[in-house]
Amino acid sequence: MIASVKGEIIDKGDSFLVVQVGGVGLRVFVPASLTASYEIGEHAQLFTHLVVREDNLSLYGFDGQESRSLFQNLITVNGVGPRLALAVLSSLSVDMIYQAVLGEQAQVFAQVPGIGSKTAQKIVLYLHDKLKPLEAAGIISGVRDVNRELMDALVGLGYSVVEAQTAIQALPKDAPEELEERLRLALQFFTH
Repeated sequence: MIASVKGEIIDKGDSFLVVQVGGVGLRVFVPASLTASYEIGEHAQLFTHLVVREDNLSLYGFDGQESRSLFQNLITVNGVGPRLALAVLSSLSVDMIYQAVLGEQAQVFAQVPGIGSKTAQKIVLYLHDKLKPLEAAGIISGVRDVNRELMDALVGLGYSVVEAQTAIQALPKDAPEELEERLRLALQFFTH
């Protein structure tokens, strides 16, 4: 299996990057946020997952091992293939996926193009068992707990789940962990 690739980006599209590795250009399908963050000529290191079908080999790449692990878990859900898993990671941040799964908010996944309510429920049920031990071990906590409360507060104020997610994703990385301050910053997002 190809676990990672590192090299110069020689081409890119809406859903892929072509990374030159040792004279060979590898087309790597990536989340939309990743294609936007790289320019041709830049160097990239991607953590990858190779999907083998009888008539196709496809390489999927991610900026971190956590994203790759989520992708690998998503494609094991019945009805979710690699393209749909990539759509989830393009539409939702890793934090939002954790929040939606641990908060049992299937409607978050139902907002992703191509995912219906039944598939969204399957994703939550399947990933909940995978992510719960990580939360218990303290690997997933802190800001995610505050963001879950922030999501509930924004929805309680009348914003949709998608609007609330977008506002939370727009929070600066160095935003304080206090709920009130995060809520103030999230509400500023809607006034711009």
